[in-house]
Amino acid sequence: MKPLSDKSILIIGLGLIGGSIARGLKQANAKQRVLATDLDNSALSEAIQDGAIDAGGDLDDLCPEADIVIVALPPLAISSTLPKISAILKHDAIVTDVGSVKKHIVTTANELGSDFAERFVPGHPIAGSEQSGYSASRADLFEQRNVILTPQIDTRTEALAAINDLWRTLGANVLGMSLVKHDEVLAATSHLPHLLAFAIVDVLVKQEQSEDIFRYAAGGFADFSRLASSDAKMWSDIFVANADATERVLDAYIQNLLVFKNVVHDKDHA
Repeated sequence: MKPLSDKSILIIGLGLIGGSIARGLKQANAKQRVLATDLDNSALSEAIQDGAIDAGGDLDDLCPEADIVIVALPPLAISSTLPKISAILKHDAIVTDVGSVKKHIVTTANELGSDFAERFVPGHPIAGSEQSGYSASRADLFEQRNVILTPQIDTRTEALAAINDLWRTLGANVLGMSLVKHDEVLAATSHLPHLLAFAIVDVLVKQEQSEDIFRYAAGGFADFSRLASSDAKMWSDIFVANADATERVLDAYIQNLLVFKNVVHDKDHA
């Protein structure tokens, strides 16, 4: 198996995550060949000027050149893009993703046949920001951050090793997990908090004294507003893609919230 430094890496989507992968790879090895495709041509131009990528262009042109393809798109867009990739991919190329929901993506990969599924390594970096877009990306985003890989039984050893190497090159800690457990854990630790932040800020915006509420909000409220300012399109995709697990943990939260409501109503100190 060729070392990472000898591979051509294609990044599909130069947002916060994709852009940070490109920057990080170039910081680790300036000679690493990094390609990218994005609907935003200005992001491609900026990345070329920054030296984060060697070339940008259309998926049809760049995908056949790549040894590793990283799909750095919102969850639902990842699923719709995988069939396009599988049709033009090199016979020995490896594919991975960065989606925060795994089940529907892996289902799509399996529908594309065993040859593709065996070369697909589902991944999820637990790193991000309320900011989005290439301009928010940075080379050190993944340093000492966890990246979860959810390989299947038939995932090729060399494919898993290559993606493991890629993330370690970026400074990340690589963990393994089943896709079902991943989606359940992320629903509780990430998806639910974001949903609550959106809901809380929405409630406060609709209050008659909303200006005073936000003006005099305590410092802790900044955490809610930061989460609520995250990319709405991306989070809409996440809630749809992981609806079942998110609904289960949301139901548990609502039941607990009703208990607290009764305690407050009864002025119960216990």
